[in-house]
Amino acid sequence: MKAIRRFTVRPVLPEPLQPLSDLARNLRWSWHPETRELFQSVDPGRWASSDGDPIRLLGSVPPARLAELAADQGFLDRLGSVADDLRGYVGGDRWYQAQSADLPAAVAYFSPEFGITAALPQYSGGLGILAGDHLKAASDLGVPLIGVGLLYRHGYFRQSLSRDGWQQEHYPVLDPHELPLVQLSEPDGTPAQVLLALPGARFLRARIWLAQVGRIPLLLLDSDVEENDLGERGVTDRLYGGGSEHRLLQEMLLGIGGVRAVRTYCRLTGHAEPEVFHTNEGHAGFLGLERINELCETGLDFDAALETVRAGTVFTTHTPVPAGIDRFDRELIGRHFGPAAELPRIEVERILRLGRENYPGGEPHLFNMAAMGLRLAQRANGVSLLHGQVSRGMFAGLWPGFDAEEVPITSVTNGVHAPTWVAPEVLRLQDRSAGEGPGGDERWDAAAGLPDPELWELRRTLRGHLVEEVRERLRASWRQRGAGTAELGWIDSVLDPSVLTIGFARRVPSYKRLTLMLRDRERLTELLLHPERPVQIVVAGKAHPADDGGKRLIQELVRFADDARVRHRIVFLPDYGMAMAQKLYPGCDIWLNNPLRPLEACGTSGMKAALNGCLNLSVLDGWWDEWFDPHFGWAIPTADGAAMDIDRRDDIEAAALYDLLEQRITPRFYERGQQGLPDRWIEMVRRTLTQLGPKVLAGRMVREYVERLYAPAARAHRSLEADAARELARWKTRVRGAWPAVTVDHVETSAAIETAELGTTVSLRVRVALGDLAPEDVEVQAVSGRVDSGDRIADASTAPLKPVAGPDTEGRWSYEGPLALDRTGPFGYTVRILPAHRLLASTAELGLLAVASDGVGEEAGVLLR
Repeated sequence: MKAIRRFTVRPVLPEPLQPLSDLARNLRWSWHPETRELFQSVDPGRWASSDGDPIRLLGSVPPARLAELAADQGFLDRLGSVADDLRGYVGGDRWYQAQSADLPAAVAYFSPEFGITAALPQYSGGLGILAGDHLKAASDLGVPLIGVGLLYRHGYFRQSLSRDGWQQEHYPVLDPHELPLVQLSEPDGTPAQVLLALPGARFLRARIWLAQVGRIPLLLLDSDVEENDLGERGVTDRLYGGGSEHRLLQEMLLGIGGVRAVRTYCRLTGHAEPEVFHTNEGHAGFLGLERINELCETGLDFDAALETVRAGTVFTTHTPVPAGIDRFDRELIGRHFGPAAELPRIEVERILRLGRENYPGGEPHLFNMAAMGLRLAQRANGVSLLHGQVSRGMFAGLWPGFDAEEVPITSVTNGVHAPTWVAPEVLRLQDRSAGEGPGGDERWDAAAGLPDPELWELRRTLRGHLVEEVRERLRASWRQRGAGTAELGWIDSVLDPSVLTIGFARRVPSYKRLTLMLRDRERLTELLLHPERPVQIVVAGKAHPADDGGKRLIQELVRFADDARVRHRIVFLPDYGMAMAQKLYPGCDIWLNNPLRPLEACGTSGMKAALNGCLNLSVLDGWWDEWFDPHFGWAIPTADGAAMDIDRRDDIEAAALYDLLEQRITPRFYERGQQGLPDRWIEMVRRTLTQLGPKVLAGRMVREYVERLYAPAARAHRSLEADAARELARWKTRVRGAWPAVTVDHVETSAAIETAELGTTVSLRVRVALGDLAPEDVEVQAVSGRVDSGDRIADASTAPLKPVAGPDTEGRWSYEGPLALDRTGPFGYTVRILPAHRLLASTAELGLLAVASDGVGEEAGVLLR
C-alpha cells in the first residue's frame, strides 16, 4: 500500500544529548572527522545504513539507545568536547579577522547549485562542487560569506543502467524536513518568504531554508509552497530541468529573489549587509537588476544605480564555450519584466540592452546571461590561467577594438577543500586536519619524511578500499539491471589491489571524451590483460537527461566493460556523486583527463586525486596546463588546431595516451628497487603531496578572491556614494557622446629611427583631437612591442604621454613622451586614446578607444622592419 501523505516525525533527544542536534545541523560535520566519529559511535550499524547522514541517523536510533547514551559519561564528555570545538570554530577569529580593516563586511555568493555533502544533494557537477568548496574554505578562513541558491525538490537525477547499458534517470522527492535545513521564520513564527511578480497579475512565492555550512549561512529558496499555483510550485523542482521559461523563472528567483532573501536574512539575524555580490556563473545575473531596483527606490536614476552595482559585483565565468551560456528570447524577457511584471520601475529596454549580443556573430533576438553578468560587474574572472585567456577571447566582442589580452577578465584558478576530499588515512599524515588552521596555513610537508614502505603501504590500503567499494557498487548496479545473484559470482574477482588503477569520473558532455580510451579497443584490451604490467580502470559519470549523445557514449563504454574478457579489469559505476568520489579519488593511482583542449575550464577532479597521492595523466588543459610538472604526472600530447579533423585528432591523441601507458607509466609503476618497492613511483607520489598539494587548495583560491577581487570591489563600492555615482554616470554619458570626435591626428619622432639600436630612447610627439573632452577625461598612450608579419604588436607595453600644449586654433592638443626601444628585431609602435577616470577599474571598462591610423605617423608607426 502507498501512503497518501508523507511527513517527518522528529526524534526527541534527552536533554544531555541536545548538542547532537546542533552538531547535526551544522554541515561542518561533513569535513570534521571528530564529529563524524562521534555520530558513528552513536550506532555504527545505523550510521552505515544512513549513509553517514546525522539527521537520518538521529531519526532512526531507538529511544532506549538514546537513554543509554544520555547516561554514558564517557560519551557525554566526547559530545561536550566536540560541541565546544564547534562553538570555538564558529565564534573565534580566523585568517580574515587578522587582515586589514578595509575588507568587505560581508560577501553574498550566488550559485545555481552547491555540493556540500551527499546528504544535501543540490548539485550536478563541477560548478556545484566548486561552490561548496568555496563556502567551506571561506568558513575555515573566517570570510563572512552568505551563500544563496535554490532548493530543488528532486535535486539532480539519480542514475542507473538498463540491461543494455542505457542511462536511466530517477528523481526521488526530497523532504526539506529530512535534510540538514532550518526554515527561516519571521519574529511571529510565520515562514519568511520572498515574492516575485509574474505576468498576468500572478506571483511567485518562495520559502527560505537555511543550511549552516560551518560559519557560513547558505540560503536556499523553495517555490513548493501552498500559496503558489501548481506551475509556480514546480519552479524549483529540478536542477537544470524544464524548458526556456522554466529556466528563466529559476534564474529570476535565484537572482532577484536571492537578493530579497539576503535582505530578509540580514534583517532577521542582524548579519552584516553584503558590500560585495559574487555571481558564480551567469545563472544568477538578475541579482544586479534587483540591486539597481533597490537603489532606484532611494532616488538614484538607473545610470547612477548601475555604476554603484557594478562597483560591488564580481562575476565568475565557468564555461569556455558559448554553448554553455544561458540565452533567452528577448520577447520572453520583455514579457517577464516591466510595468505588468517584475521590476516595474526599470524600463524593459534598459534591461534588454544589458543582455544584448551586439557584437560580430551575436544573435540580436537573444538575451545573453553572461553578457549581462559582465556588463553588471566591474570585476570578472575565469577559473584557470588558460580559461582566463579563453574567456578574454570569447567575450572580446563586448570590448570592440581591444586586443583579447586587454579584455578585463582576470583568472583565479580553482582549488579544492582538502578536509572534504582527502582520505582520513592521508589526513593523518598531516600534523592537523588540513584547512582547520585559523591562518589557513595548511601543512602538506608531512609526507616528505615518511619512509617509502609506509607511503607505499598507504597507497595499497587506499587501493584496497576502492576495490571493496567498486565490488559493492557493481553488484548493486547489476541487480538494478536485472541480474540474479547466481549470475554475479564473477564480481568477487573484479579489480585487484595490487594492479595499477586508473580513474576517470566526470560529467559526460562530448568534449570530455569519455570513450577516447576505446579508440583502439585491441590495444586497450592488451593494456588491461598484460601478463606482467596490467592496468585496471574505474569509470563513472552522468550525461544530462536531454543529451542522448552523452548517453550513447556511456552505453558504448558499458558494453565494452560488460565483455567477459575484460570485465574484471574495467568497470562503469552508475550514480556518480560526492559519496562515490570520496572513495574513488584516494584509491586510484592515475587520474585520467582527456578533454578537447581548451574546452576544460579548470577540471578540479584531478586536484582532489592529487591531494590523495594520485598522479595525473591529462591533456594540458584547465589547471593542468598551469601546474603540470613531470614530477606530478604526465601530459598527453594534443593535436589541437583549427585545421585538424576531429576524428584524426582523436586518433592521434588516443595513440599518445596508449604510448604513455605502455612505455612510461606501467613500467614505472611495476619496476622494483632494492627494497622491492617502486622507488621512482613513490617519489612522484611524495612530490605530488608535498609540492602540488598546497597549490590546489581551496584556501589559496578563496584568499585570492578576497585579496584580488572582494577587497577592491568593496573599496570601489564604498567610494561610489550617491553623488559620486551620479557624477560617474554623467561622465560616462558625456564621454560616449563625445567619443566619435576623438582622434589621433599626427605622430612623429624626435630622431631618425631607421638605424635605431637596442637601448635607444626616442621622443614621441602626438597631436590629438578631443572634441568636447579635456585632457583629464582621457589617457593618451604609446603602445609598443615586437610586431608580426602583419604588423600586429605582440606582448605590448604601454606608456602614458603627457599633454604639453593646446588646444590650438583647430581644437587639437599636443602630447609628448619617451619611447624606449627595449627589444631587438621587428619592432613597432602606435598611439591610442582611452577614457580615464579615477573610479574606473580598467581603461577598457567603457569599451572605447581611438587608435592612430596608418597615415598619421612617420613610417606608418612601424620601426626597424
